[in-house]
Amino acid sequence: MGRIKFSIKQLPLIVTTIFGVTIFAGSPSQSCAQEPSRFSELKNLFKRDDDTLVEAGQAPCGPGGLCVLPNGDYIISCHQFFDPVYRVMRMKRDGSWEPFPNIEMNVPGGGSAPGKQLDSVVGIVCDSKGVVWMLDNGRRTEQPPKLVAWDTKKNKLRASLPISAVVRTSFLKNLVLDPNHPIIYISDPANGEEAAIIVVDITTGLSRRVLQGHESVKPQTGLEIQLDGQPVVVKRADGEAVSLLAGVSPIALDKKGTWLYYGPRNGRTLFKIRTDLLRDESLSPDSLQAQFKGVSQKPICDSMAIDSRSNIYFTDIARGSIDYVTQDDEYLDLRILVRDPRIIWPGGIVYADDRLHFFSNQLHRTKIFTGEKNAFVPPFHIFELKPLRSGLRFGN
Repeated sequence: MGRIKFSIKQLPLIVTTIFGVTIFAGSPSQSCAQEPSRFSELKNLFKRDDDTLVEAGQAPCGPGGLCVLPNGDYIISCHQFFDPVYRVMRMKRDGSWEPFPNIEMNVPGGGSAPGKQLDSVVGIVCDSKGVVWMLDNGRRTEQPPKLVAWDTKKNKLRASLPISAVVRTSFLKNLVLDPNHPIIYISDPANGEEAAIIVVDITTGLSRRVLQGHESVKPQTGLEIQLDGQPVVVKRADGEAVSLLAGVSPIALDKKGTWLYYGPRNGRTLFKIRTDLLRDESLSPDSLQAQFKGVSQKPICDSMAIDSRSNIYFTDIARGSIDYVTQDDEYLDLRILVRDPRIIWPGGIVYADDRLHFFSNQLHRTKIFTGEKNAFVPPFHIFELKPLRSGLRFGN
């Protein structure tokens, strides 16, 4: 399809730090509940039967990311905003949880893996061989960010790679593995203006920052979230409302690894760019930035997934739903797959074993957003959901 044309004016940003996390502020923004016309309602809304949404488990902490091992086990990262004891955990077959990959790597400054301890993991993925890649942004105790790989079949550390292609405001969020090349792509929302994609060569350990400050990675002006009847913002000490980590967050690869799909969390457009261009170190920034393409509408979301039929799914934060676009109608219409009152700030969506897996984490109820104390109420649900079987789904 043709490229979507844009006219996006960015908010003036004021960078600051709260609890060690970079945030940005701008002029008063328009909430998504008030935004106009074609983005205010999804087309062909419907709710699926309740029995299609299956609770697969309950996380012991507010999840930040999720992956599924080849044997079906869940592994979650524990989001640092919840101030968890452990950084990453694994659900055992009896439904209980344990630190992953071990307790030593979950306790900073101790154990048998000096320098390899996990600080603050959000993004987490598992490859087909059972190697779990954990993206440690380091912002909990201001440690250098790194990628840590653990081989679950051999039960040993596979790699620990420092990530140098960061800026002062970086907050490394999500990652995807290239199926054909030793490359990992990372989303860094940073402070909005400095948002970028990071390309990591896991053979050499070298990382590069691309698309920084491009319109396809920066948050959309005037687009904010409302949940629990309130705008999801943080108030600085001077009383000004600020929006947190709204730059590029959701990323996914198509099944052939040809295209990287991505977009800002607070943005209404999904973009894509060819991965061979991202891997081409000879391209100038201007040449690379000219290659992005608009794909479809998207909701405000932290995560997305693509199934084997090229349907694209989003965790819709504002509506508490899973939305989708489909190749059958050239990704023209954004629709709801399932909506449920238990879905509160959904995230971590992954397509595995012909199922969609995701969690509900109530992130906006942590004290960094409330400004006073934590207001989240467990359980933190982990759900399974059947993906689209074929074609378009129509509803009322």
